Amino acid sequence: MKHENHRGARIAKNTLMLYVRMFALMLVGLYASRVVLAALGENDYGIYNVIGGVVSMFTIISGALNSAVQRFITYEMGKGSEAQLNKVYSSAVLIQLALALVIVALAEPAGLWFIDNKMTIDPSRIPAARMVLHFSLLAFVINLMSVPQMASITAHEHMSAYAWIGILDGGLRLGVALAIAYSSSDRLIMYAALMALVVIMVRAAYGIYCRRHFPECRFRPHMDKGLIKEMFSFAGWNFVGVTSGVLRDHGGNILINLFSSPAVNAARGVAVQLNGAVQGFVTNFMTAVNPQITKTYASGEHEYTFSLVRRASRLSFCLLYLLALPVIFNAEFLLGIWLKEVPSHAPLFVQLFLIFALSESMSNPMITAMLATGNIRRYQLVVGGLQLLNLPVSYMCLKLGAIPEVTVVVAIAISQICLWARLIMLNKATGFPVMPFVDKVYCTLLFKVVCCSVWLPLSIEAVKPEGFLGFAVSASGCVLVTLLIVWLFGLQPDERQWAVAKLKRR
Repeated sequence: MKHENHRGARIAKNTLMLYVRMFALMLVGLYASRVVLAALGENDYGIYNVIGGVVSMFTIISGALNSAVQRFITYEMGKGSEAQLNKVYSSAVLIQLALALVIVALAEPAGLWFIDNKMTIDPSRIPAARMVLHFSLLAFVINLMSVPQMASITAHEHMSAYAWIGILDGGLRLGVALAIAYSSSDRLIMYAALMALVVIMVRAAYGIYCRRHFPECRFRPHMDKGLIKEMFSFAGWNFVGVTSGVLRDHGGNILINLFSSPAVNAARGVAVQLNGAVQGFVTNFMTAVNPQITKTYASGEHEYTFSLVRRASRLSFCLLYLLALPVIFNAEFLLGIWLKEVPSHAPLFVQLFLIFALSESMSNPMITAMLATGNIRRYQLVVGGLQLLNLPVSYMCLKLGAIPEVTVVVAIAISQICLWARLIMLNKATGFPVMPFVDKVYCTLLFKVVCCSVWLPLSIEAVKPEGFLGFAVSASGCVLVTLLIVWLFGLQPDERQWAVAKLKRR
């Protein structure tokens, strides 16, 4: 019990550090996005988002190996094998280097072909779009090469370093936004170039930190063929899941450009920015929890792993719901404060993306537990195959004349199907108990937390005044009723006792 309390305290401390990072990045990011949108204009901002999506499509290749690197480093730490840990790190560096060369060879001609032949774009902006592609690829490759260092920081749970370097990242990005606002050159090209420079500087900081603090982060040019084969086997089956996720997130953006215009892509990009700021609470919480899930599974503490998965699913949903509910009911007002001109479609995109994030938040801990097993062939064939339906279903809907937001509606529906598929597959792979999850997580969140908390915001919505007063009343009602319902139904008795004890100490 004492050991579990220590683990819980570490998760709480790391989550706090990540929240410090998130708040700083959220404030900087929201302001910087406003400055960049104003400086670039809707069309150039939409072009940057589309090309970023094209480059990100190549995470189909890299993402599967990235997950393998993170899983193997964290798993070996759970087993306590230092020599094997260095082998994993060195093998990962070699793999990422080879992968970077392959991606550049594939992405450069494919991206140029897409810009010249498929993008809905003013012909005069094609040269600038080509430069954006080059700089985006450079940033992508630098990020790719830093995966082993980032995985080491997360596995060692040194979240303070992650937080402070993240704040440096935010400060540099704000500097870029201010610089292009006063630039007289082509702002789109300048923005892409400076963002690539920021990536280089931040990744150098992560690399220096790892070399100074983690002995295993010393590259030794030897190839462990058995380990590399095992990592590629894991990555090969994970490829299906990564492919489906990339096609869902970035393929939908490209579909919108094919059926609409860069202005709609800009609206979607704005929504993604605001959704990312809110969802950062859950992302940071899961960043702190994920190493514990993998390490405890590796050490054979499966019952604690199962308990942690259920708890993480509930708490991640509640954290996100607390922030998402007031944004969902006041999306248009918040966008009006944030931006000088709110792109059409943006408010509905924001609301739908937040609902999608809430659906995914219940699944994320199960994904981590499944990856920890290393046996993911059947899981990825089933769940990844379901997620691959996002692109063809969205295409059919758009072809039939649906509004652009339908791409997110499709993602929400398939996300719920995938949640149940993940639950069943995790049960078959590890013995994860299904009914406690359904009772204590799924039904509790949907039928107690959500159903009991939306009635007050809905009532306020019908009578609230216009302007800031209406927003203040609505947001306060959302937060207060959510806090009360989460305290009563979202937390287990031992979690309420722990929270009360911590408050008394303070």
